[in-house]
Amino acid sequence: MLKQDRRSWLLAISALIIVLDRWSKIWVAHHIADGDAITVIPRYFYISHVLNPGAAFSLFSDSATPGRTRWLLTSFSILAAVIVLGLIFKIGRRFSATTIALALILGGAIGNVWDRIHYGVVTDFLEVFLRWGQWSYHWPDFNIADSAIVCGGILIMLDALLPKKSTS
Repeated sequence: MLKQDRRSWLLAISALIIVLDRWSKIWVAHHIADGDAITVIPRYFYISHVLNPGAAFSLFSDSATPGRTRWLLTSFSILAAVIVLGLIFKIGRRFSATTIALALILGGAIGNVWDRIHYGVVTDFLEVFLRWGQWSYHWPDFNIADSAIVCGGILIMLDALLPKKSTS
């Protein structure tokens, strides 16, 4: 029995991530001033508007050469997206945790590289505070593309760590 090729579905997952990411960033840009936030769950969760010139967790945002940093991050993201797309075409004939993870990572990478190319910065808007008694931690602001990349990375790690079923 011939298995159905799932690559088009995997690319559809990537496209959905890109669309949701673009829509959410446009909504934030039109409804929340840069630096402001809307309270969703007081003390824990806010929809903010932060322009991030750096990488994840605002790494490299204080670079002495922001133009070079922007294009290095953009180039790295494009290279990663091309590699992930190649992997999807190579191993994406069936659904697995890894192929779905690759689709999420591809969508997230393209979502953020779009911002870098068009605006020079990435719009982040999900702001989370972790609190336990007197302890508090402000998680760096992030977006849907970042979430997709992290979820994809976790799926790949779990798939690598979990035992495989025997095919015999």
